[in-house]
Order: sequence, then C-alpha cells, then structure tokens
Amino acid sequence: MNRRQFLGGTAAVSLAAAASFARAHDHHSHTGNHVHTATTAAPKAYEAARKAAAHCVEAGQICLAHCIALLSNGDTSMKDCSVAVNQMLALCGSLQNLAAQNSRLVPALAKVCLEACKQCSAACKVHAGHHAECKACYKSCLACIKECEKIAA
Repeated sequence: MNRRQFLGGTAAVSLAAAASFARAHDHHSHTGNHVHTATTAAPKAYEAARKAAAHCVEAGQICLAHCIALLSNGDTSMKDCSVAVNQMLALCGSLQNLAAQNSRLVPALAKVCLEACKQCSAACKVHAGHHAECKACYKSCLACIKECEKIAA
C-alpha cells in the first residue's frame, strides 16, 4: 500500500464515520417541540435565599478587598472584619450554588450561613460608620440573615 492509497482510505473512513454521527445526531434534534421539563418545572423554593446570598457575596468581596488594602497599609483594626467576611464568603457562595439547584442540603447550610452572617455583620457594624464597604456588607448580611432564618433547619 502506498501513501496515496493510505490517505484515500483514511479519508473515506473518516467521512463515513462523520456521516454516521450526523445521522445519529438527527434522531435527537433540538429544533422540534423537545422540552426538558425536569429543569423548567422545578420550583425555585430557595430563590430569595439565593439572591440574598449572591448580594452578600458581591458586597463581601468588595469589603474583603477593602480590608486587605487597609491591612497591607498596617491598619490592623480590620483583622476581625476580614476573617469574618472571608468565612461568610465561603458559606454564602455555597448557599448561592445549592439554592440555585434546589438542593435538599439548603436548610442545613442556611443554619451555618446564618451564623456566619451574624458574625460578619457584627464585625462590619464596627466599621460601618466610616467605611462604605463595611456598611454595604453589614446591610447585605442582615438581609441574608432574614432569608436564612426562614429556611434554616
């Protein structure tokens, strides 16, 4: 077998495989009345908690960046705030993800997230009067606490 025969045979096999794949794919077309009811029909039982946790994550990331900037300049008064915000971020991020999935774990996680938000709000409250970032984080934690209380196990 020479090189031309080999390349010609390889090309023919590749075309046959591609045609077979295309025919198989046509049997499962997404252009018709095909509806994925499992995901579209699922109720969003934890949507308010997911939104509150998302707001906490957003405000917390800004607050933590502010704390780190101040800490790097020698301001150690932000130590407790940065620790509390960092812990809240981990838990609220998890709550946000699981709530979006309507996970059965949400009520148990909400109980832990509730505690993290209480600690974070207490730490941020100290600085809320003179740091807008801490004030925003404080307020978002209070809102998340309310939502977590509704669903906590």
